[in-house]
Amino acid sequence: MGAETISYNRENYKKIRAEYAEKPHVARAAADAKRDELWKKVPGVAEIDKLLSATGLKIFSLAGEGREGLDEKLAVLKEENKTLREKRAKLLEAAGYPSDYSDIVYECNICNDTGFCDGQMCQCMKKALVMAGYESSGIGDLIKNQSFENFSFDYYKGENRNIVEHIFSRMKHYAETFSAKNAENILFIGNTGLGKTHLSTATAKVIIDRGFDVVYDSAQNIFFDFENERFHSVRDTEMGAVTERYFECDLLIIDDLGTEVASSFTVSCLYNIINTRQNRNKATIISTNLDSSELRRRYSDRITSRIFGEFFPFFFKGDDIRSQKLNKK
Repeated sequence: MGAETISYNRENYKKIRAEYAEKPHVARAAADAKRDELWKKVPGVAEIDKLLSATGLKIFSLAGEGREGLDEKLAVLKEENKTLREKRAKLLEAAGYPSDYSDIVYECNICNDTGFCDGQMCQCMKKALVMAGYESSGIGDLIKNQSFENFSFDYYKGENRNIVEHIFSRMKHYAETFSAKNAENILFIGNTGLGKTHLSTATAKVIIDRGFDVVYDSAQNIFFDFENERFHSVRDTEMGAVTERYFECDLLIIDDLGTEVASSFTVSCLYNIINTRQNRNKATIISTNLDSSELRRRYSDRITSRIFGEFFPFFFKGDDIRSQKLNKK
């Protein structure tokens, strides 16, 4: 991705950062509770721990005495601490505890649960953001079953297979090279059950994995959010307008355009989404079961002219995959 800025969903980032701010404290608190247990149940451990905890002060005191003989004094202190730790381990094992019972246990030993290592975001935090991205995108469940890796060409015959292989290759490249600054708009056209949703989900997964903010939802659900916000004043008190995510995300995937109840309001919403995202230079993928003529009949010229002028179309052809699977049973 070079120097391009990764733009994780802001609310996800805020939430995960808050979790990581708390994680080290939780780990230390758990270790402290185990230490207190040992102090109560294993005689001699408290005294050893207090001696070990005074090591820093001893080093500071020795350093204040001057450089002469300091290395030798530090070596003696090191050996004393080693002896104390060995004695402590024997006391714990004799009482039935593992020697590392009260050690701090972090979920990630690379960043010690801080989320960052050497000024860079740790892989564990990136993974947490990716998982949060799956959920906030709206495709958390779909991703479990639909990816580029498990997309099958077996249900396409002849020229239809050539077509879908080409679409697959183009979309895989699209996902792997996606840039929030200049990504192409995509239009999937074809009857139901031809793999449009599968390839949309696979594309979203790769782009989310790469750190971008993706929102995936059906046209019906998207317009329902706009309707609730407009007519019922439904808002997210923390994020502001519920619908703002449809304008702000790096990639918006609108699934099943044309299944919503058509009205002047939904047409206006669709125009607003497409126009605003285009003005903000943000990518959109639209999937629809309607053909070109049906899209023109259903939506206004100002919408279809933008869709057919600004979106690269992929036409899916073949027989309903769901029906083929049922017939095999």
